[in-house]
Amino acid sequence: MNEELYEYDSRSLRLRKRRRNTRRALGTAFRYLAAVLVFVIIFYVIFEQFFTTEKEKALIAKNALYEQSYSAMRASEKALAARIEVLREKDDSIYRELFHTAAPKLNPSGAADLIPESDSLSDGFFLSYSAEKAVRVVKMAATVEDNFKEIFANLEARIDSIPPLRFPLAEATYDRVGASIGERLNPFYGVPSSHDGIDLLSYQGEKVYASADGTVSSVVHSSTGIGTMVEISHKGGYVTRYGCLARVSVSSGSKVKAGDEIGAVGVSGKSFAPHLHYEVLRRGKVLDPVHHFFASVSPEQYSDMLYMAAGTGQSMD
Repeated sequence: MNEELYEYDSRSLRLRKRRRNTRRALGTAFRYLAAVLVFVIIFYVIFEQFFTTEKEKALIAKNALYEQSYSAMRASEKALAARIEVLREKDDSIYRELFHTAAPKLNPSGAADLIPESDSLSDGFFLSYSAEKAVRVVKMAATVEDNFKEIFANLEARIDSIPPLRFPLAEATYDRVGASIGERLNPFYGVPSSHDGIDLLSYQGEKVYASADGTVSSVVHSSTGIGTMVEISHKGGYVTRYGCLARVSVSSGSKVKAGDEIGAVGVSGKSFAPHLHYEVLRRGKVLDPVHHFFASVSPEQYSDMLYMAAGTGQSMD
C-alpha cells in the first residue's frame, strides 16, 4: 500500500509540474504576442507620422481643394440666399400692392400650402375641408365630362378647327396668371364688376404673340376700357383679344401665324399696372382663357394656373 501511495504522489507531482510548465509557456507566448502587437502599433504610428504614400498625398491635396471649394460655395450660397430674400420681399410688395394680399410662397396646389400649421387644426376642420373639396372635385369632374361630350360632338360633326392654344407671352408660368373671367373687384372703384378676360402679369414692353393662325379683324387705340387692343379672328368662330398694349405691330386685315409678334405689353386704358388683358371668345360667347393654356404647359403648371385664376379676386383693369 505504501508503494501505491508513493506512485500516486509521483504522478500527482508530475502533473502539477506539467501544468506549471504549460502556464509558463502560455504566459511567455502571450507576452511575446503583446510585445509584437505593441511594436507593430508603434511602427504604424511612426510610419503614418513621417511617411506618406503618393495616393495619400493626392487624397490630402484633393481634400484641401474640397475644403476651399466648400468655403467658396458656402459664401456664394449665403450671398444668393440674401439676394433671393431681397427679391422675395420686392415680389411680395408688388403682389400686395396689386392684389391686396400676400403672394403665394410655394406651389399653390400642394397640400402643405393649402393647410399650414395643420397640427393645430381640429379634426372637424379637416372633415369640413375635405367635404368641401370633394364637392369641388365632383363639379370639376362634371365640367370635364361635359367638355369631353362637346369634343365628341364636334368630332362627329366633323368640326376640324383648332381653338387658340398658344400662351400669348414668351414664358408660361402659373405665377403670371391673375384674375380670369367673372365678377372681380375693380382696382379703381373697389366694387365687383364683370371681367371678360384674364390678366397675365408682365412688364412694360414685353412682346405679345398671336395664340393661333388668323386674321387681324380689329386694331383699337384707346385710353379707356382695355386700352389699345388687337383682335384676331380664327377658324371655327374663335376670336382672341389682346388688350392694355403699349404698341401694336400689326394692322387690320393682316394675316398672322401662331407665335407671330402682334404688339407689346403696356398700361393703356384703365389699367392698374403693366399686364396683358387676354380674351377668348367663340361666336360671341366669352370663354375662360385659362382653359386654352394646357397645350403650352405641363399638367402640374396647368393645375396651378387654374388655382391662381380662380383664387385671384381683383382684376388689374
